[in-house]
Amino acid sequence: MAEEKTPAVEETAAVVEETTETVQEEKAKVPVQDPKEFLENFNWDKYEQGIERVEDSKLEEFEKLVTENFVDTADEEVVEGKVVYLTDREAIIDINAKSEGVISLNEFRYNPDLKVGDKVEVLIDIREDKSGQLVLSHRKARTIKAWERVNTAHDKEEIVQGFVKCRTKGGMIVDVFGIEAFLPGSQIDVKPIRDYDQYVNKTMEFKVVKINHEFKNVVVSHKALIEADIEEQKKEIIGQLEKGQVLEGVVKNITSYGVFIDLGGVDGLVHITDLSWSRINHPNEVVELDQKLNVVILDFDDNKSRIQLGLKQLEKHPWEALSDEIKIGDKVKGKVVVIADYGAFIEVVEGVEGLIHVSEMSWSTHLRSAQDFVKVGDEVEAVVLTLDREDRKMSLGIKQMTPDPWTDITTKYPVGSRHKGIVRNFTNFGVFVELEEGIDGLIYISDLSWTKKIKHPSEFVTVGDTLEVEVLELDVEGRKLSLGHKQTTENPWDKYETEFALGTVHKASIGEIVDKGATIDFNEDIVAFVPSRHLEKEDGKKLAKGEEAEFKIIEFNKEFKRVVASHTAIFREEEQRNVKQAVKKAAAAADEAKPTLGDANEALQALKDKMEGKTTKAKAKK
Repeated sequence: MAEEKTPAVEETAAVVEETTETVQEEKAKVPVQDPKEFLENFNWDKYEQGIERVEDSKLEEFEKLVTENFVDTADEEVVEGKVVYLTDREAIIDINAKSEGVISLNEFRYNPDLKVGDKVEVLIDIREDKSGQLVLSHRKARTIKAWERVNTAHDKEEIVQGFVKCRTKGGMIVDVFGIEAFLPGSQIDVKPIRDYDQYVNKTMEFKVVKINHEFKNVVVSHKALIEADIEEQKKEIIGQLEKGQVLEGVVKNITSYGVFIDLGGVDGLVHITDLSWSRINHPNEVVELDQKLNVVILDFDDNKSRIQLGLKQLEKHPWEALSDEIKIGDKVKGKVVVIADYGAFIEVVEGVEGLIHVSEMSWSTHLRSAQDFVKVGDEVEAVVLTLDREDRKMSLGIKQMTPDPWTDITTKYPVGSRHKGIVRNFTNFGVFVELEEGIDGLIYISDLSWTKKIKHPSEFVTVGDTLEVEVLELDVEGRKLSLGHKQTTENPWDKYETEFALGTVHKASIGEIVDKGATIDFNEDIVAFVPSRHLEKEDGKKLAKGEEAEFKIIEFNKEFKRVVASHTAIFREEEQRNVKQAVKKAAAAADEAKPTLGDANEALQALKDKMEGKTTKAKAKK
C-alpha cells in the first residue's frame, strides 16, 4: 500500500518542483552552442586521455567562486541564511549550500513580519537526509545564539529586547533571543502592578539580572532600567523638599491607615487623619488608585526618607468657615459619626463636630452607655451647650430638647405617694428604680422587705422587674428620691409582737445547729435563735436537729427582728414553782405545829439535799 503523503510533504514537493522548473527555464535562456563549432574546437586528445587540461588562472578563479558562494556545511553548525521563498506554512532558506533548506513558520512566530530577503540564523541539523534534503532549524540556532547573547548581556549589563508571551505564577514569561526568561511581578515596574494582562504580547526592554546555568534559568527586570533614572529624579526632588511645599503626586497605594503618594520617584504618606477635615472610615472614601492630586509637605525626617504629606491642609479649616450665627442655646442638626462609652460626636457641618456627653442624652441621673440612645449614621437634633471657636470645641445636648421632668416633681411624686417603677440597676446597698425617663429613685436594702434578711438586692429582685414603691423622702435640690418597697405592704411584725410576746410558749422543731446554739422556724417570717444553754432538756441532754419541743420566748425585738427562745426555761420554771410551793407548805406546817427554828431548817435542808441530789444524778448521766 502506497504511503500517504502529508500536506506539508506535498507542499514541500511542490516547492521543489517549482524551483526545478525555474532552474530549467534559466538554462533554456542560456545560448545553445553550435554543434559544428563544438566539434571543431573539441580536443580529442585530452578526451582520450580522460582529462581536459584547465589553465591555472581558470582553476584559481573557479576555486575563488566556490569559496565565496558555497559554505562548507557541517552538522550542528549555526550559519546565516536568506529567506528566498515563503509559503503559508514554511520558509525556503538559502545558505549557499548545494540545496536550500525548509523551516516551518512556527519557528518564526515571534517575528510575524518575516519576508523574502530577510537574513536569519539557522542550525544545520542534517546536511543531507535520506531524500537528499538539507535539514535546518531556526529555533535551535536561536537557542544556541541566545545563550551566548544572554550571557554577554548579563556580563556587560546591556539592555535587551524581549517579547512578553504570557502570565505565570508570580510574574510573566518573556522571550529573550528565543529563550523563555522569567520576569517577576515585582520587577515589572517601580509601582505595584494590578493588571498583568496589559503587558502580554508587548515588546519591552529588559536587563538580565540573574542566570542559572545549571537549570538554564534566566531572570530579567524592567524595573531595573527605570530605577536608575528614578534615583536621579529622587535625589533632585529630595534636595528641593521644604515644609509647606505643594507638589503633584499620584496615588500609589491605599491602606487602612493612609495613602502612599508617588511624587516622581519619592514616596510620601498621607495619614488618614490628614485626608479630610471630616471623619472617614477608610481612605478609599476620599481617593482612588492612580489618581493625580496636589499634596502639601507637612514634615520629613533628617534624611528625608520618610515624608509626611497632607491633603486636607490645602483647604480652609471648616471651623474658620463656621457661620457666626451659631451660638449657645441654638438648635442644630447633625449626623452621628463616632460613638464612645462617654458620648457621641455629631458632625454639625462638614469638618465641624460637637460632643454629646452621655449625661446630656437623658434627664436620668442613672447614666447608661451612649449606644443606648444613638447609633452611627443617625440624624439628631441637639442644643448647643458650649461653643469655643478658638479651641474648636462644641458640646451639645439632646435632653434639653424635652422639658426637665424634675420641674414639677413635688406635684407628681409627693412624699407618701405610691407608684410603680422598673428596676434599672442595683448596688450592694440598694436598688435603683426608674419611675419615668429622668426620674430615678433609690430603695435601700433595708426597705425591700419587712421580714427577709437580704444580703444583696439580687436575692430579692432582678434588673427589669417592676416594683411597687412608696416615696419616703424627696430632695428637689439634690434631685434625689428615696423610695421604699416594704412600705407598700403591712408590717407583719406588728401582729407578731403580740403573738410572740415575752413568756409565750410555742411548739417547733430544731432547724439548724449553728455556732453557739440553734435556729427554729416558727413561721416563714420568724426564725428564732436558741442559745446552747437553752437547748438542755430535763434529763440533761440537749435537743438535736429535727427534734420537736416547746419553746418559751425570752426576747422579742421588733426593730431588729430578733427573737430568742428557750426550751430549758420551761422545766426550770416548773422546778422553781415546785420549790416555792414546798416553801409555802413548810411555812404553813411550821405555823401549825409551831416547830422550833432548828426543825424548820432541817426540813428545808432535806428538801434542798433532795433537789441537789437529783441534779447531781442528771450531771452524772450526762
